[in-house]
Amino acid sequence: MNLSSETFGNVMVIHTPEELGEDQAENVREFLESRDRKKLIVDLDGTETIDSIGLETLLEVQDTLREQGGDLRIATTNYANRKIMELTRLDSMLEVFDSVIDAVKSYA
Repeated sequence: MNLSSETFGNVMVIHTPEELGEDQAENVREFLESRDRKKLIVDLDGTETIDSIGLETLLEVQDTLREQGGDLRIATTNYANRKIMELTRLDSMLEVFDSVIDAVKSYA
């Protein structure tokens, strides 16, 4: 799977697919963990559907990156995605930002 990405200095922003679920989770994980940069931001604005496996994948990638001295942060303006993060309490385990710009600035 080839996901759209942008680089801002030593921070990479990855734009997730429309669906982040069981069918895409392994490919997304492999893509995220194979990046040269270890400071990643996952932009969920283009994602319409996230299931429990997609959420678990984000946590697993964060754990892997932290073991390597990196970190994963989430950016989304999508109300449904923010609500999912709040209801599952993932917003207490993953740093969630209102915009990609805020997330990139948080690494400074």
